[in-house]
Amino acid sequence: MDVFNQLIYDFAAWVDTHQWSTALHESFYVYNWIESTHVVALTLSLGMLFLIDLRMLGLAMADIPASTLARRLSLPMFLGFTVMIITGLLLFYAIPVRSAQSLWLRIKLVLLFAAAINAWLFHRRLRTAGQSWDTAVKAPVRLQVGASLSITLWVLIVICGRLIAYDWFDCRAEPSSFIATLAGCIADQEQF
Repeated sequence: MDVFNQLIYDFAAWVDTHQWSTALHESFYVYNWIESTHVVALTLSLGMLFLIDLRMLGLAMADIPASTLARRLSLPMFLGFTVMIITGLLLFYAIPVRSAQSLWLRIKLVLLFAAAINAWLFHRRLRTAGQSWDTAVKAPVRLQVGASLSITLWVLIVICGRLIAYDWFDCRAEPSSFIATLAGCIADQEQF
């Protein structure tokens, strides 16, 4: 784990040497605009995703066929996800060393990976489920499980994203060795 953390730290320290990274972090307006755009894109994409998930669970818009709802909301959802990814990468680029050593960012990345796998499985199950349930109030149980998991994962991702800014496990706070390892704290390195 120490080798992995050192590699991540070295990469983040290298990114931190870029003039654009420093300029972005020190910008009075641009960083705030990127962060705000990240939140707006998150709201757009998750709003669309949650409507689809809630439809699958029979909790919203049960009178609209699931395929129609998904087709109509897919474009704004994917546009929001695209902007969210780009702005998320820019937020990391602006503060790479602190971000790379954030326990919350690491948890968020694991949850994002789990959400991506869930989405892939969800779409795979959707294709194999057929259209017999499209106008039913609820989707088949396997799709309901995927929709519930999607909502849960994304709520946790948003919470972790918010906690990145309020990092109680900051490496400067000298956390326990277990938390320091999970967060990627590098001993004897200049922190931030």
